[in-house]
Amino acid sequence: MKDAVFVYSDELLSYRFSENHPFNQFRLKLTLDLLRKFDAISTEDIIVPRRAVDEELLLNHDEAYIEAVKAAGRGKLSSDRAGNFGLGTEDTPIFTNMHEASALLVGGTLTAVDHVMTGKSRHALHLGGGLHHGFRGKASGFCIYNDSAVAIKYIQEKYHARVLYVDTDAHHGDGVQWSFYDDENVCTFSIHETGRYLFPGTGNVNEWGIGKGYGYSFNIPLDAFTEDESFIDAYTTALKEIVHYFKPDVILTQNGADAHYYDPLTHLSVSMATYQAIPKLVHELAHEYCDGRWIAVGGGGYDIWRVVPRAWSLIWLEMTRQTHAKGALPSSWLEKWQPYSPISLPKYWEDPTDMYPPIPRKKEIEEKNQQTVNRALIFIRPQ
Repeated sequence: MKDAVFVYSDELLSYRFSENHPFNQFRLKLTLDLLRKFDAISTEDIIVPRRAVDEELLLNHDEAYIEAVKAAGRGKLSSDRAGNFGLGTEDTPIFTNMHEASALLVGGTLTAVDHVMTGKSRHALHLGGGLHHGFRGKASGFCIYNDSAVAIKYIQEKYHARVLYVDTDAHHGDGVQWSFYDDENVCTFSIHETGRYLFPGTGNVNEWGIGKGYGYSFNIPLDAFTEDESFIDAYTTALKEIVHYFKPDVILTQNGADAHYYDPLTHLSVSMATYQAIPKLVHELAHEYCDGRWIAVGGGGYDIWRVVPRAWSLIWLEMTRQTHAKGALPSSWLEKWQPYSPISLPKYWEDPTDMYPPIPRKKEIEEKNQQTVNRALIFIRPQ
C-alpha cells in the first residue's frame, strides 16, 4: 500500500472564471512544480482525476441545478434563470464548459476517496477540490459543485463509513455543514475567521446541528488578526477532543490557505508555521483513529505565488513523511517562476519573523479565541 497519491491533471486548470478572478487554479501547477523541484514527488505518485457523472452529483445537488450549470456553460441560460441558481454573479461568473470543469473537480475528490477507501493508499491529496460553499441548488463563493459534500455522501453510500470533515479555510465551510446538519454519522469542524467581517457570515459557535445531527457540528470563529500561536492552540485543542468524541472511520480535510497574513481577501495573520501544524496533527490522528485513512482537498488561497505553493506542498510532505522542508526553497523553482510573478517570491519555506508589525490587540485576541474554543466544545467536555 502506498503512503499517498496525488490527484492531478492539467485539465483541472480549466475551472477558470476569468483572467482577473481571484480564484486561480494555476496555483495547482505551481505547487506540483515546487514538489518536483524539491524532489518530493514522482510520476508514479500522480493519478489522473475522473469526471463525476450526474448520478454522483445528484448525491448532493438538485437535478434542475445541474441542468442549469450545463446550459450556462453552453451559453443557453438566460440571465434571469442564472441568477436564481447563483450563476452569472461577480463571485461565480459563467464560463464555457462550466459543468465539465466543475464535474472534474468533484471527480478528482471521488478518485482520492476510492484510493483511500479501497486500501490502495493510506492518504490521498486532491488540491483541485475543496469548493465548500456550493449548495444543493445554488452556486456560491467561487464554488459551483461542492466536491466535499458529494464525496462524503459517496463515502456513506458506497463504504458506509463515519466521516469527520475538518475545514481550516479562513471562510466558514457553510455548504458542507448545511448538507450534514441533521446527520449524526458526519461530524463537521470548521475553524475560520469570524463572520462579522468575512463571507459567508455564518459559522457561529452555537451552530451545533439539528435533530439527530445535534452535537455533530463544531465551529470556531477566530477574531480578525489571529496569529500562529492562537490559531494552532485553538485548532489542536478542538480537533483532538472532537476526534476522540466522534471516533471517525475516515477524515476528510479541506485545506484553504487563505488564513495567511499575505492573503488579500481575509484578515487573519498566520504564517507557514500554521500550515505545517495543520496536516501534522491530522496525520497523527488519522493513524490513531482511522487506520491512516485521510483524504485532503484544497480550497481558498488567493496569494497564489507567495503562499499557496508552500502551504499545499507541506500537506504532501507530511503525508509522505518528508519532514525536511526547512531553509531555502529550490533555486530552480524560484528562477523558473519569478519572471511570471508580479511580486517577489519567498526564498525560504519559513516566513520571516518580522513579516508584519506587532498586533496591538494580541492578548485580547488570544483570550477571546480561547473563550470561543471553550464554548464550541461545551457539549463534549465532561461537566
